[in-house]
Amino acid sequence: MNQQIKISLIDDEQLILEGVKMLLSNEKDIVVCSTSNNGPDFLKSLETLDEKDFPDIALVDVQMKPMNGFELVEILKEKYPDLKIIILSSHYKSSILGYMVKLGVAAFLPKNSDRKTFIEAITMVHKNGVFFTAEDHQMLFSYMNSSSKKKSLFEMEDELSEREKDVVKLICQEFTNNEIAEKLFISPRTVESHRQRVLEKIGAKNTVGIVIYAIINNIYSVSLKI
Repeated sequence: MNQQIKISLIDDEQLILEGVKMLLSNEKDIVVCSTSNNGPDFLKSLETLDEKDFPDIALVDVQMKPMNGFELVEILKEKYPDLKIIILSSHYKSSILGYMVKLGVAAFLPKNSDRKTFIEAITMVHKNGVFFTAEDHQMLFSYMNSSSKKKSLFEMEDELSEREKDVVKLICQEFTNNEIAEKLFISPRTVESHRQRVLEKIGAKNTVGIVIYAIINNIYSVSLKI
């Protein structure tokens, strides 16, 4: 039996929390392990959790008080870099998507998304670390065609070397450092050095940023869900 995907919900609207929790209760492979009405409460709850109870994915609302979704994501990415984050928002704009991408968010879903897209996003984020809708696809590639937006998304000082691109392609395919080392006939320590150098060059926070950078720059292609 597959291990269930553990989800935490953070939203200051109680009806949204209850509605999403009820929707997910019908999914045998997904379980809601916690709900919070604001960012500080969620952060406090994470400090008390054992590793086995820690969520795989956090679903975060943007418009909350006293801490908005952007502020919460920044703290989460700093303290818990392996926690995958899906943003839920009523405001679906390319500027917000770009900012979220730079922070290393795994997916961005409008609150009016249909159930199929919602479940698929959770499943794909858990499996691949990232999920894009057709609208996301269009927005991200608009960055590729606009040098000013592209620079604002990834502030590159140096281009990636061919070896760094090889490492990036294999990172996107979810190979471990050891597996990448075997494929490229280099040491795991060298792979990690390449990974850190790539993160520094593109200004990304984590692997999600590497994947998105690779997609925007045609280094790697994933199936983008519609």
